[in-house]
Amino acid sequence: MGEGDTIWAPSILPHSTLNTLSFYPQLHFGRKMESKVSEGGLNVTLTIRLLMHGKEVGSIIGKKGETVKKMREESGARINISEGNCPERIVTITGPTDAIFKAFAMIAYKFEEDIINSMSNSPATSKPPVTLRLVVPASQCGSLIGKGGSKIKEIRESTGAQVQVAGDMLPNSTERAVTISGTPDAIIQCVKQICVVMLESPPKGATIPYRPKPASTPVIFAGGQAYTIQGQYAIPHPDLTKLHQLAMQQTPFPPLGQTNPAFPGLEASPPASTHELTIPNDLIGCIIGRQGTKINEIRQMSGAQIKIANATEGSSERQITITGTPANISLAQYLINARLTSEVTGMGTL
Repeated sequence: MGEGDTIWAPSILPHSTLNTLSFYPQLHFGRKMESKVSEGGLNVTLTIRLLMHGKEVGSIIGKKGETVKKMREESGARINISEGNCPERIVTITGPTDAIFKAFAMIAYKFEEDIINSMSNSPATSKPPVTLRLVVPASQCGSLIGKGGSKIKEIRESTGAQVQVAGDMLPNSTERAVTISGTPDAIIQCVKQICVVMLESPPKGATIPYRPKPASTPVIFAGGQAYTIQGQYAIPHPDLTKLHQLAMQQTPFPPLGQTNPAFPGLEASPPASTHELTIPNDLIGCIIGRQGTKINEIRQMSGAQIKIANATEGSSERQITITGTPANISLAQYLINARLTSEVTGMGTL
């Protein structure tokens, strides 16, 4: 969008909107928005859904919910966060378009602040962009992409943000993820233009919303019994208790040629096998624990040998190798998932 395409129309903007815009003076409405402004379109109520990882949600919520409360009060938008033990959560923002823009601005600036804080402890020199993922009905994605990709190209060029529309629908839904990355200002400009497209091209037919799948339930062991955490209660879990007892009866690596009495009727213990999984760098700390306490607990409980690879430059993930019997490996995986779940859902330490 060139300089000639940018308009200011203070005579037709409601007073509250002028305040919002003056807070972010670099935000302009493109010509496409002109008719919406003159029709009082800024009072149109929109709902935009965001897909976030647990750590991002934690940043938005803040200590005792203070951050999200401030965002709600200052933007005037309704901000709801989906419940559940899910690695991903849906953040729903509803309100007049000017309130939505302000809420998005606050989220984008908060994420940038998180990036700057994380860089103070990192050798990286180039600042990664802020990234947000919108969840958009698939029936609206065609309008967003435009004929031959013309619309999405226009949005990229006029805002400076990177915009990617996922080719596939999210599981069990008729929605697609739209990933926006760039500076906070570029993201806000981009969200404005996406809002215009959504206002001009409403969804067709019924939309089946994406609901993130719950992660495995956190688990604790007490008195030889396994319990899963459901809400505020610990529920006995007989299958896991058996798995735990089975794993605890075995030594992780019996000397060659010796039988293992933990499995009556078997000449030797089941052969050791190896399983690998990758964990994001920013979550590896909750698996290791202070001075390795948590990983040692998981090794002890599961009877498995667990190795965590060193961080490799340029990679955002770490590889974990679990070696042991199938029972050892299953239990180690379960305990690792439980640690991750307690971290991303803020349920505290297990």
